Amino acid sequence: MGDADTQRDEELLVASGDQAVEFVAFYDRAMPGLLGFFARRTFDAQIAADLTAETLADAFASRHRFRDRGDGSASAWLYTIARRKLGRFLRRRRVEDTARRRLGIERLELGLDDIDRVEALIDFEQVGRAVTAAFDELRRDQREALRLRVIEGRSYAEIAGALGCSEDVVRARVSRGLKRLATQLDG
Repeated sequence: MGDADTQRDEELLVASGDQAVEFVAFYDRAMPGLLGFFARRTFDAQIAADLTAETLADAFASRHRFRDRGDGSASAWLYTIARRKLGRFLRRRRVEDTARRRLGIERLELGLDDIDRVEALIDFEQVGRAVTAAFDELRRDQREALRLRVIEGRSYAEIAGALGCSEDVVRARVSRGLKRLATQLDG
């Protein structure tokens, strides 16, 4: 097949030889980008590492479904898996956080043996500065809605009461604020 550094993603995913060995090359190539993707969205090295591993495990299990769209890159396919994995994680976490708060239980932080390696790949200080700068660029009403919803975890009804507007207005502010943040951070 050739040197893994010069092989296209397609060649690594649909290799006819030792598929596990070929996938390791794909894993090594994709892992740093995925780790950064998840770290920018979760701000937690352990969660970013876990989601990266889960995404790549799903990619390995479903590699037979990859279809090359002409350039040999699997990025769009892989990041579709990653976005779905992140969405499921965030929904599950929201449910768990609600139940945990209702019961008055603190969140447990677990250790990770490879935390130094993960943090070496991601500059969390730089990510934090970028998020702060992007947050400061939002309109004041969007910043306030996001602060109350995302940071304080308040319900849309509570936020609407605090801001003196409807829940639909709050949902629109949060949605638009998140989209603008994502655009600024991905740019």
